[in-house]
Parts: sequence; C-alpha cells; structure tokens
Amino acid sequence: MLELYQFEMSHFAEKVRLILDYKGLPYRKIEVTPGIGQIELFQLSGQRKVPVLKDGSEIIPDSTAIAEYLDRKYPEKPIIPTDPKQKGQVLLIEQWADESLAINARKGLIGSLSQNQSFRTAVLPASTPDLLKNLVGAIPGEFLGVLGSGVGMGPDAVKEATDALKRSFTALSLILMEQPYLVGDSPTLADFAVAGLSMYAKFPIGGYLDIPASLKGKGVAGIADVSIFDPFFNWRDKLYTDFRKVSVSSYTSPGGSAPTSINIE
Repeated sequence: MLELYQFEMSHFAEKVRLILDYKGLPYRKIEVTPGIGQIELFQLSGQRKVPVLKDGSEIIPDSTAIAEYLDRKYPEKPIIPTDPKQKGQVLLIEQWADESLAINARKGLIGSLSQNQSFRTAVLPASTPDLLKNLVGAIPGEFLGVLGSGVGMGPDAVKEATDALKRSFTALSLILMEQPYLVGDSPTLADFAVAGLSMYAKFPIGGYLDIPASLKGKGVAGIADVSIFDPFFNWRDKLYTDFRKVSVSSYTSPGGSAPTSINIE
C-alpha cells in the first residue's frame, strides 16, 4: 500500500491527499513527529519536508513530484492533460498555487492566530496539556506580531498577504462562475492544488481532516468569515464532496503514537 509521510495540518499534504482520493488509490497516512520524526524522514528521503510518498521501493518527496509520479504510475483518471495548451495552463496554475497562494494563505493564517486567542489554541494538537494551551492562549497578540516581524511575517506582511488572497479568490470566483473546473471539463492538478493550498484560508467543513471541530469552517479573518468569496469556497466544497474521502484516523508514527502536528513545510 502507498504510504504518505505527512503532517495532518500541512496544506501541501492536503493537495496530495486530494489527488490520491480522486484517483481512488488506497494509502496509509504516517504522521511525522516533529523533531525526531523529521530526522527519520531525512534518512528516508534525503530531506525533512512533508509530504513524502513511499510506493514500494520508490521514495518521492515534494507535492508536485508526487503528483507527476502518480499520473505516470497510475494513469487512470489523469490529472495532467495531454493537450499542450491545457497542460501548460494546468502546470502554470499549479506553480502559482504553490508559490503564491500557499505562502499568502500561511501568512494570513498566522495573522489570524495572533488576533484570536481561541483560534490560536484550537490549532494546537489535541494531546497538548491544558496548561500549555492556556499559556499559548495568554500570549498577547501584539507580542506575537513583534515576533512575526522578525521572520518576515509581521502585521504589514500579513496585510499584504491577506490583500493578495482577496484578489486571488475574487479572480478564482470569476473563473469558476462559468465552468466546473479551472481547466477543461474534468478535474486536474490545477484544481487539487488550488483546493488543497487554500486550506489555511478556510479549513474545510466535514470529516476530511483530523483537526479540532472548532477549526472547521474557520480561517483567515476577512476571507473565511465573509460571503463575497462563497463562490470559490462553494466550488471547493463540491470538489471535496465529489472526490475527497472522509478521514479515518489511520496514521502512525515511528514511536507508535499518532500526534496531530501543526508543523508545516
């Protein structure tokens, strides 16, 4: 069986999970424990980022490389068109989603975490002791903003990212008003990249992710909580309903425990 080394809260892992479910490929999720688990992941794949796919003796890191591998190895229900024009459009949208949508959604989420105490504690793993949750929740948002500035994610960067997200979701909503998918009449890598990498902007509702119920339907302030972007998120909801399988807590870690980590790439 295919094995997906992942963080449950990784939007790049979600991109791959969408593709696996669309293709109807059974797989086992292996939750990578932050720290020691990433050392083992490096020994396996030569790098420490998730996702990594293991298919027998094949080890494939990186969500784009995984998508391309799955389309070659399991060609039924292809996600990369053969038509040159459509293929170019799909690859261009996927690259944009990886390099723009994903980064801006991450920054926007960090900004929302600093502004909302209950939201901040909700993203912590379920196994987190109550004392630590209370300490994290008690950190002033202004202090988190100062810390974020030191790593390029201060208030100005968060605002720029949120504004970029608003423009992106407006454009995507306009495109999807007249067609069922971003390119062509069937789902492609473009759709699964955009759907998966928009996860931080607004977490999907339903049993697709092993995350606290209080997170579902929540996300970046000014995006997840306004109706103007409903055309896009309604489209994403339908994509999930049609192709994403309900999550079953089936991931394991090398130590036998199964923590849900909020770490990302």
